[in-house]
Amino acid sequence: MSEKKVEKAGFFTRAKNWIVALPGRVSNAFKNMVAELKKVAWPSKKDLINYSIVVIGFVVVLAVIVGVLDTASSFLVKQLIAL
Repeated sequence: MSEKKVEKAGFFTRAKNWIVALPGRVSNAFKNMVAELKKVAWPSKKDLINYSIVVIGFVVVLAVIVGVLDTASSFLVKQLIAL
C-alpha cells in the first residue's frame, strides 16, 4: 500500500491565491451587506425624532449629574486642602 504525500502549497503560491480571490471575497461581503440592510426594519421619521429626543434628553440629564458631582467633589477637595 503506497501512501501519497500531499505537499502543502508554498508561501508565494498561497499569497498569490489569496490575492486572486480577494476581489470575489470583497464583492461577496458587499452583496451580503446589501442583503442584510434590506432586511432591516427602518424606523419612521416620527419614531426617529422621538428616539433622538429621548437620547439627547438622557445625555443632558447625565451631563448635569456629572457636572454637579464634579463641582461637589472639587469643592470638597478644596476644603480638605484648606485644612
